[in-house]
Amino acid sequence: MFDNTCKFIAEMYSPDFATWLLGEPITLTKLSPTELSLEPIRADALILLQSDEVVLHIEFQTKPDDDMPFRMADYRLRVYRRFPNKRMHQVVIYLAKTESEKVYQTTFTTESLRHEFSVIRLWEQPPEVFLAAPGLVPFAVLSATENKVATLQLSAAAVGQIADRRTQSNIAAASAILAGLVLEQEVIGRLFRKDIMRESVIYQQIKTEGEEEGSDKKARKIAINLLAEGISVDVIARSTGLSVEEVQQLQQGESENQK
Repeated sequence: MFDNTCKFIAEMYSPDFATWLLGEPITLTKLSPTELSLEPIRADALILLQSDEVVLHIEFQTKPDDDMPFRMADYRLRVYRRFPNKRMHQVVIYLAKTESEKVYQTTFTTESLRHEFSVIRLWEQPPEVFLAAPGLVPFAVLSATENKVATLQLSAAAVGQIADRRTQSNIAAASAILAGLVLEQEVIGRLFRKDIMRESVIYQQIKTEGEEEGSDKKARKIAINLLAEGISVDVIARSTGLSVEEVQQLQQGESENQK
């Protein structure tokens, strides 16, 4: 949820991110990993944005990842293969404070190959950086501020100054979601109006994903009950909408549980 929220605001408000990360307010368009010839290593926290001259590669992370240095090097080579004349800026943005040394890794090295990328640890950044642009406001509460509640109040005030209703609802929802990493929901709920957040694309996406997840869980529960009654896998698949492979996995899991 946190990674997808970050991806959404980076895509929707790319000039704000370009100003922050590239130093210039370029309008960037989304670049699909499938355009880079090979299947992505992992797409959940990845965003690729491009203009005619530059590719901006951002990885949003809530936790350190052992594969991060390799992934950054791998995507640099993929982009070079597709766009050899474009410059590229790569940055890993860590959302949640951690003591892990992995969040300080900025290079991938193997034998004679060495690749460098940038890292931003939000808890080390001044909140003023994020309060200056609508698309960055959701990150303010995760910045280097000792009073998270007061900073979130400033974020809410900044959201209230946004004239466009859709932008206001999107930034409010994103701010509330990311604040969940450091504050209690009761505090967040006092500062952001639910009626505005419900209008946002982010809220609707989360709601849809939740409904789909609930529907899938229900189908799996029904399938397990039908398996216990001895109903064939093919019939269960047709009845629940699950694939034959999914039903077979449930069947195997139930068999292992009975051992």
